[in-house]
Amino acid sequence: MGQVPNDEGAPAVAEPFSVRVTVRGYETDVQGHLNQAVYLNYAEHARWSLLQAAGMTQAGLRARGVGPVALETTIRYRRELLAGDEVDVSCAFEWGEGKTFRIRQEMRKPDGTVAAEVTAVGGMLDLTERKLLSDPRKVFGALATDPGLLGL
Repeated sequence: MGQVPNDEGAPAVAEPFSVRVTVRGYETDVQGHLNQAVYLNYAEHARWSLLQAAGMTQAGLRARGVGPVALETTIRYRRELLAGDEVDVSCAFEWGEGKTFRIRQEMRKPDGTVAAEVTAVGGMLDLTERKLLSDPRKVFGALATDPGLLGL
């Protein structure tokens, strides 16, 4: 999520990381819509895909004694998703001060229609102490082989 110069030499914002998912029939509810709980699965899949692309694995995080945790998640449903629909699930970290960070995600159909918006608040947990680390940005930056994907 770094910046790339455009033709005029001014920085242009890179596209956020995203993964494509196809809605499977067994993930739908009685109305034929993607079940509301599955949106969380898609968001989590995109987050772990981003971490993996940045060089971070679950095993590697556990070996270092840390792990990301979700503290709050909000989903805004915009348009229905049906079995067979494809959706691109984006993922962008937003860093601030303190123990938490935000992750903004969109679920967008290939035609550009936004199906859902997900906003999450997370932290980095010390797995021994069971407490949030004071500077998750620093930890992510140190553990990632490509911190630019995480907005660092």
